[in-house]
Amino acid sequence: MPVSCTHLDQIAVTQIPRQVAGCEECLKIGGAWVHLRLCLSCGKVGCCDSSPNRHASRHAADTGHPIIRSLEPGEDWCWCFVDDEAFVVDFG
Repeated sequence: MPVSCTHLDQIAVTQIPRQVAGCEECLKIGGAWVHLRLCLSCGKVGCCDSSPNRHASRHAADTGHPIIRSLEPGEDWCWCFVDDEAFVVDFG
């Protein structure tokens, strides 16, 4: 199925970090997270919507950065908040 996301041109991060300490905001406040997401516009690591603080969604809303990627092992999906669409981007 072709990707219909209209924000692919806003992907600036094309490398997945080898190591991540956790959700950047949760680490600052001593919070907990369930899964981690990577902003593909700026590289900020936030927690998923199943986490208490939903930092990845909050970051997208605050900054207008539309696309995140899962940082979970074995997952390669992305999500565009604006187009409400999941898809895969191959970072090679």
